[in-house]
Amino acid sequence: MQPEFWHKRWADNQIGFHSSKVNPYLQRFWGGLGVPEGARVLVPLCGKSLDLAWLAGQGLHVLGVELSEKAVEDFFTEQQLEVQVSQRGPFKVYNAHSIEVWCGDIFALTAEDVVNCAALYDRAALIALPPEMRQRYAHHLTQILPGACQGLLITLDYQQSEIDGPPFSVPDSEVQHLLSAAWQLDLVEECDVLASSAKFVQAGATRLAERVYRLGRRTAL
Repeated sequence: MQPEFWHKRWADNQIGFHSSKVNPYLQRFWGGLGVPEGARVLVPLCGKSLDLAWLAGQGLHVLGVELSEKAVEDFFTEQQLEVQVSQRGPFKVYNAHSIEVWCGDIFALTAEDVVNCAALYDRAALIALPPEMRQRYAHHLTQILPGACQGLLITLDYQQSEIDGPPFSVPDSEVQHLLSAAWQLDLVEECDVLASSAKFVQAGATRLAERVYRLGRRTAL
């Protein structure tokens, strides 16, 4: 999956993955992580998610990473935030108060860039990637995030042969395979959401589950 795919999706406004509401799992489970006020949280492949503003509203410093410049600019415009723009290595950095969004390739992010990130929030990154890129993404995050990092991961699980991704199906077995060696994984919620997902019903899906995992690094690598 090349960058051009996502640039075209945003340019054509084919962004059905974008939610017009703050994610309810984030609201329900974030407080249980005990992330201290003032901590920095990494939000990979963040798009223009309202979750960024919600996290900032909890007193956190938010570091979003997004490939599409249109998505980044739309976020700050829609949030009516005055933004400062600078360059940091390969990233074009948009900064407004406690929210930074780095426009560029998530795989260009280094350990130095996230050295003070205490938390991770992944609602739409892992499930946005095809299998070979999911392996690379999980390894990359494990390599660069600090040892005390914790967070939330939200996934979808459906019969992949019934519908083309993205979003892709990432079953529990794959989550365990990708992350369990380096992360403590606690499944905190599992919901059958097919009936409330018109897109999947219309496409012929026979099942659709959402899972929410609490993450905690086992050791620093």
